Amino acid sequence: MRGLVCFDVDGTLAPGPSSCAWVAAVLGHEAELVAAEAAYDAGLMTNQEASVIDARGWAGHTEAEIGARLASLPLVEGIAETVEWCHEHSLRPILTTLAWTPVGRMLAGRFGFAAYCGPVPAVRDGRYTGDVAEHFDEYGKRDFALAQGIAPERCVAVGDGRSDLPLFAAVGMSIGFNASPPARAVATQVVDSGDLTAIVPLLEAQFSSV
Repeated sequence: MRGLVCFDVDGTLAPGPSSCAWVAAVLGHEAELVAAEAAYDAGLMTNQEASVIDARGWAGHTEAEIGARLASLPLVEGIAETVEWCHEHSLRPILTTLAWTPVGRMLAGRFGFAAYCGPVPAVRDGRYTGDVAEHFDEYGKRDFALAQGIAPERCVAVGDGRSDLPLFAAVGMSIGFNASPPARAVATQVVDSGDLTAIVPLLEAQFSSV
């Protein structure tokens, strides 16, 4: 394996609304969730606290209900082509995200990402309980990427916001994709596009000598 390419979901692959807000819009707690996301982005709330708020809104709903809603999540163009390019060039594409694990599972199955991470919502008998079974944060994202067994200098992180900053600091190249000002300030490269394939020339250049 020549290298690792780590992709964030919310704000990156899903340009807006976030996967959580997309689900919350039909479950009835969108306003509360969006406020929690804004507080997290501003550094006023931890992801653990935001996850507790969002998980409550899932209580009583089935895995099938949530899965059906996630299937229509708005995404940028070019995801399938970019993931395919990674595989063809011996690069391991993974999802490094704070989105719930059902989101990562759906995207990995649909596009061929090799692995995914994220907080885990509690489920009993096919229904969400409203609790968080396993919390996850931005440092967990970084650690998940570094645990893939590929040297950090041969890793690229693609992201847009606060949750990507620890990973950006740990890898050989970071790409701020439609990124917020804090992410732009520290990213190695910045790309603004509605098509993920816009990052392929940067990946090609980064791994040309590997």
